[in-house]
Order: sequence, then structure tokens, then C-alpha cells
Amino acid sequence: MQEINLYLATTLKKLRQEKGWSLDKAASETGVSKAMLGQIERGESSPTIATMWKISTGFHQSLSSLLEPPAAESSNTRIRPPSAQPTSLASDGAPIVPIFPYEERFGFEMFELTLQPGYERLSEPHIQGVTEHVVVLSGELELLVDGEWIQLSKGASVRFSGDTPHGYRNCSQAPTIFHNILHYAQKGA
Repeated sequence: MQEINLYLATTLKKLRQEKGWSLDKAASETGVSKAMLGQIERGESSPTIATMWKISTGFHQSLSSLLEPPAAESSNTRIRPPSAQPTSLASDGAPIVPIFPYEERFGFEMFELTLQPGYERLSEPHIQGVTEHVVVLSGELELLVDGEWIQLSKGASVRFSGDTPHGYRNCSQAPTIFHNILHYAQKGA
């Protein structure tokens, strides 16, 4: 986790400087307080996934671009054995594991999420043009799409606009595990 926080600290500061934003401007664009952004940049805070989503949306970046550097573009084949999978990021009852980080040439990032029983999260819209693809691996997932909760069981999949408000919840007594692929609209497309 410390490695991710250090990468996040340097990446956030670099992004802010590239845009010429003050901490006040970054706070305004992301909805994250100036104090929290400063703590993150100094490596003094481990932000929640919800905070990291706000930062990525405010900076118009993928979430995974804040977590690890992009892979070398030498090959289309990438194998990540279980021992090389990144550690899960603690997230208030919903650990998230980045499986494939965002690469511009592919236009997507992939995560595995585990929702503990009783977990609910309402998500703010992502960057304009983001489409989410959810595949339930185990358990039962309720997904808020277009203002309505829909129930998905093991093996079910759904695609929806991630640039609108949406949410995830687990009303069952067992953990729910699902893959979430976020596809970003191509710039200029």
C-alpha cells in the first residue's frame, strides 16, 4: 500500500503542475479538500477509493493511472500470474484489485471488486464517455442504473453508461465478487 501511496503522491503533484493548477483549483475541480490533496501529495494520507475516483474524474484520468505506471508497449500479450497481481486497495468494505491498468492504446482498465455483506456505494459520474462492463463472478450484486436497482446473480453481466450516477450494493449474507471494466471514449472519436 505504501508503494501505491508514493506513486499517487508523485503522480497527483505532477498532474496538478502540468495543468498549472493550485491546490485550490484542484480542490474545486475534484471536490476533494485542499488539505486532503496536500496530504496525498506529501504521502501523508491513504485516500479511500471514493476519494481517488473524485481525483481521477476531476483530472480527467483513469483511476488506475493514479495507482501504477503504464505497462511497456512492447507487446499486446500481458500475463500476470497470481503472485504478480497487485494487492487489493482497502475501500470501506469493498476491496478493489487493479487487474489491467489503463493503457491508452486499449482504452480500458479492469478491476476486481469484493463487496462485503451490507455494503452500498453510490458512485458519482465518471469522465464523460465512460462505459462500464460488470460481470458477477460470485454472490449477488444490486446495481443502480438509470435510477433503478437491478439484481444480478453469479454469471450475469451488464454494460451501462458510467458517466451518469450509479451504484453498487450487496444485500446478501455472503461476499459478492465481480469484475468491472471501464472503457474510456477515444479522444477525438
